[in-house]
Amino acid sequence: MKLPLQIVFHGMEPSPALEAAAREKAQKLEQFAADIMSCRVDIDELQKHQHQGRPFGVALHLKLPGHELTVDRVRNEDAYVALRDAFDGMKRQLEDTVRQRRGQEKVHPVPLHGEVVRLFADGAYGFIRTPDGSEYYFASDNVADTPFDKLEVGSRVQFIPEMGAQGLQAKRVSLGKHGFG
Repeated sequence: MKLPLQIVFHGMEPSPALEAAAREKAQKLEQFAADIMSCRVDIDELQKHQHQGRPFGVALHLKLPGHELTVDRVRNEDAYVALRDAFDGMKRQLEDTVRQRRGQEKVHPVPLHGEVVRLFADGAYGFIRTPDGSEYYFASDNVADTPFDKLEVGSRVQFIPEMGAQGLQAKRVSLGKHGFG
């Protein structure tokens, strides 16, 4: 971290144990991004309620080159739980930011094309064969944009392949012009 970690206590006495826990968690964030410029941890003892315990709030503010990340006040009656939850939220934001900076956006599955080779209307399921000869099971609830009863043997379809517990399965099965060759 370029600047020293800031830990600020509000409405309570500073706690060396809580501060040590915050320092340890902040140090772990550097595993995800070595270029963290600054990090501030605000730990608040919130208003005491007559019938409840002492709620704590934790907020985190982190700066990276070109990015400012914030986790708003995470509340819990246990200060250590609030601290953990706040750092877990920051870790997720930091991982997303690092992925975006590296250009590693979420990859969508590539659809396959095939032909319906068997239909079982009584069980509302069927099988699709791809050009390489693989067969994929599909159920009526995996058919998109077309009622299951409109499918016929020989229908050309597009689908997302998945490996299921019973073998190859087709998800998001759809009819249409899919550029078969």
